[in-house]
Amino acid sequence: MLADRRVETPSAVTLVIELEAWNGHLGGQHVDVRLTAEDGYQAVRSYSLAAPPDDRRIAITVQRDPDGEVSPYLADEVAPGDAVEVRGPLGGWFVWHPEDRAPVQLVAGGSGIVPLMAMVRIRSQSGSRVPFRLLHSVRAPEDRIYGSELQRRRSADHGLDVTWVHTRTAPDGDPRPPGRITAHDLVAHGWPPDFEPQVFVCGPTGFVETVAATLVEAGHDPSRIRTERFG
Repeated sequence: MLADRRVETPSAVTLVIELEAWNGHLGGQHVDVRLTAEDGYQAVRSYSLAAPPDDRRIAITVQRDPDGEVSPYLADEVAPGDAVEVRGPLGGWFVWHPEDRAPVQLVAGGSGIVPLMAMVRIRSQSGSRVPFRLLHSVRAPEDRIYGSELQRRRSADHGLDVTWVHTRTAPDGDPRPPGRITAHDLVAHGWPPDFEPQVFVCGPTGFVETVAATLVEAGHDPSRIRTERFG
């Protein structure tokens, strides 16, 4: 059942779902959401978990795709009290374990921030002191999913560094002109290869492939780069 919904950006909404039972999950895992129409037609989509489990509640963040079949309904029409069927948690490769001690580099494109935000939140909840660096590529400042929370965490959570790269419109005073993420951005706001960081990259396919290839060219161990892509 949908327990709550929160608007994150003009196109993204977080849905808090209350379940009959939940055995927990790791940052980076996802669930399958199944919708059933009155005529029996069903559609299933995968959505990353956005936060640590809270009793029997989980959270997903949905970005509306105007041409999508499921996301417009979830973003605009589903309301608290409506039934939501989920299966999971799913995925065991693109995950971060709080007991891991290596520094972490997170690189997100657009809504690819969702599973990485789960890692950030679980780090805080678990009391981990592992240093995190998050680099988030967005079109414009208003597209910063979880932007206000990340601003607060950047100041309050020791060892968390957050940087935004804007591809189309940068905020006033931003020294970096708008443009796609570059090798310089990854070096300036990431860990050097000899620190042997765990790297998690999530976003559209082209973004993920470009970032991963750039990191390998910079000397990062490919086995330490984990990717998740969509689109």
